[in-house]
Amino acid sequence: MKLSIVIPAYNEEGSIIETITTLYQTLEKYHIPHEILVINDNSKDNTENILKELQKTTPTLIYYTNLGPNGFGYAIRYGLERFKGDCVAIMMADLSDDAEELVLFYKKMIETNVDCVFGSRFIKGGKVIDYPKTKLYINRLANFIVRVSMGIRYNDCTNAFKLYKKTTIDGIKPFLASHFNLTLELPLKSIVRGYSYAVLPNSWRNRKAGESKLKIKEMGSRYFFILLYCLIEKFFSRGDYKKVKD
Repeated sequence: MKLSIVIPAYNEEGSIIETITTLYQTLEKYHIPHEILVINDNSKDNTENILKELQKTTPTLIYYTNLGPNGFGYAIRYGLERFKGDCVAIMMADLSDDAEELVLFYKKMIETNVDCVFGSRFIKGGKVIDYPKTKLYINRLANFIVRVSMGIRYNDCTNAFKLYKKTTIDGIKPFLASHFNLTLELPLKSIVRGYSYAVLPNSWRNRKAGESKLKIKEMGSRYFFILLYCLIEKFFSRGDYKKVKD
């Protein structure tokens, strides 16, 4: 099963080399067929030139430049329309995600044949390192609201680090979110539409270089919009968008 990894990148010249190199070396070590898709989200720094150089030593690296519209969600959606694998993971360009854990997600999907594998930083075995306290408080509050509203046990929906089968991605289109709220739309739609999932612990480490692109004040209403949409679909769509059983 070929694995695709979609990585949005905006002004990541300080992190992108180590991120791609570590990811490639790890996947090669475990002999996992893969492609690494980096979506350069119209970066203003040296990110694109670095990606061009990395292609010389990383044969599985493909990069696209998204000229617009730009933004975290738009960049991921750009990649989700272009990946060629049987499954696709979303990872960050800032070294916050662990390539070894991606291997565990991939193996879990193969062993159990689930449609999705979700990461949680807040179950046994998960951890966060250098997570800003204010963001951590808001994260836990937001995920509590999502969990109670949707009636689910999964407690880290806003965590971007997830793995989906291609059939799952096709089944939850079209996408509505254009920003960080896409991280909420993808798992909630998957759950509402009846796709199976497993949850594994994962770690998160704050970026070593560059600036976080998440602006909490700008995102609250956008997250609420996606939550409200998924609630409406869950209770009023009468199953029109449910996964077709094999």
